[in-house]
Amino acid sequence: MGLIGGGLVDRSATGTVAKERLAFLAGLFLIPAVAALAMGGASTYVTSNWAVLIIAGLFVGLGTRIANGCTSGHGVCGISRLSLRGIVATVFYIGAGGLTVVVFKHLLGVI
Repeated sequence: MGLIGGGLVDRSATGTVAKERLAFLAGLFLIPAVAALAMGGASTYVTSNWAVLIIAGLFVGLGTRIANGCTSGHGVCGISRLSLRGIVATVFYIGAGGLTVVVFKHLLGVI
């Protein structure tokens, strides 16, 4: 979502591209909401702390924008074509994820 939303925020996406991005983002939020309502709710085991979820989402978008791609893009495509950039990015993503779990779950107890 970082590259999709970022193009809307910095206005590099215009015209039809902007409309496609807005439609994608609307579906990204509306479809799970409709599905949860249709099925009588949805349970999650992530966290009930909305501030943590919002901040985490913003950091994911920021990281995607800075790294010029997402974890699966670098991990699957980058490593499969032996891209040094993809390999290094994947190592850092995995390390940052592990560190985040240790700090926020085990040390701080936030998630």
